[in-house]
Amino acid sequence: MNSGVTHPTIPYSQSRHSTTTSTLTSVPTVSSSPFSAYKPPTTGLLSYLPSPFIPYAELIRLDKPTGTYYLFFPCLFSTLLAASVTPLTPPLVVVSTSLLFLTGALVMRGAGCTINDLWDRNLDPHVSRTRLRPIARGAVSPRAAIVFTGFQLLTGLAVLVQFPVVCLYYGIPSLVLVTLYPLAKRVTYYPQFVLGLTFSWGAIMGFPALGVDVLQNSAALAAAACLYASNVAWTILYDMIYAHMDVKDDVKAGIKSIALAHGENTKAVLTGLAVAQVGLLFAAGAAIEAGPIFFVGSCGSAVLTLGTMIWRVRLKEVGNCWWWFRYGCWFTGGGIAMGLAGEYITRLMGWYGNDEEEEQETKVRDGIVLNVKQ
Repeated sequence: MNSGVTHPTIPYSQSRHSTTTSTLTSVPTVSSSPFSAYKPPTTGLLSYLPSPFIPYAELIRLDKPTGTYYLFFPCLFSTLLAASVTPLTPPLVVVSTSLLFLTGALVMRGAGCTINDLWDRNLDPHVSRTRLRPIARGAVSPRAAIVFTGFQLLTGLAVLVQFPVVCLYYGIPSLVLVTLYPLAKRVTYYPQFVLGLTFSWGAIMGFPALGVDVLQNSAALAAAACLYASNVAWTILYDMIYAHMDVKDDVKAGIKSIALAHGENTKAVLTGLAVAQVGLLFAAGAAIEAGPIFFVGSCGSAVLTLGTMIWRVRLKEVGNCWWWFRYGCWFTGGGIAMGLAGEYITRLMGWYGNDEEEEQETKVRDGIVLNVKQ
């Protein structure tokens, strides 16, 4: 990839969230701008929708699915990791579970965006990149947005009940984090940490979804905890790059931001987060005694892709930050997923050898020796 390629500036509507304060007095009034008049989409997915549906599709960022993928990858990671825990999960179950998680990620990411825009409904009209969001421009009323949020949450619940009942106990608490994230943006320089806790929840869910009881299986519990923490670090990392897209607006409005908190030290912080992410990912694999396919495929690809991104990203260029945020999802997330899939397939095919059979033979051998001695 050539980092010298010039990427276009990303307009306000491609932002996944708005980092704004809770007081309108601190937000400057936006003067005339290229975004002064809303224009319905003429290309892409939204252009094919009936006009009344377009504001709601914009509200859930249907045409900007990167956030959905970032929410889905932790679910996929945990599903593949849990599938590799003995006894192995059948492939069709792994595929169907992953598809359910993808559906849930689409629904819940949309709900999170709607909740975010409801929190910011009095602030977005005063920020150039968010002033034409559906609620901000009046295309969707707050009351309609609340009803729509309820519909999305019920749809998410309908997806959740397709999993084993125990998943309800693991999944419902995440709704608290979904609701609190927009508030965190107003009270701390590090809302990305709360976002990480929220977006990484799926790193736990794959285990109960496949019937692995983490409360009874210490290895699975350690793997789930390390995978979750690894994804929290990853979320903070990629969203810190994303936050650099907003630094100019944040400075003008006096808004707290992780990008502003660390300034010129950003790449050092990103490097520390990458080390934490890969280290915890390694620990997750070690907990289930993963083989070389995982460590080379998942951990190795994470080191390569994260290192390249941190080295090449130009933090002062909005378009370049957006490019790495968008495609880094696939570079790092895809690499980790392929390593996990390779580990699962290798175990399924028995290419590592039959550990259970060898263990049983050892026990039998030890029993025979013991009987002879007696």
